[in-house]
Amino acid sequence: MPFIQVKVLENVFSDDQKQQMIRSLTDALVGIEGENMRPVTWCVVEEVRSGSWGIAGNPLTTADVVALSQGVSA
Repeated sequence: MPFIQVKVLENVFSDDQKQQMIRSLTDALVGIEGENMRPVTWCVVEEVRSGSWGIAGNPLTTADVVALSQGVSA
């Protein structure tokens, strides 16, 4: 059965946005595998603590991601 796992930094996305991710990602997978797979497609959105995720050896914080989403250089 399909399992979609999404990891995001805590406090970046609202509950509504995470629910939208779940719906949209499930729809995308069902679009590939067929509607019969919808009832058995799992999707989990996990939040990672701010500063516990890194890129290029540098810790990434919630504030960094929020700034990036707003087009501001961190």
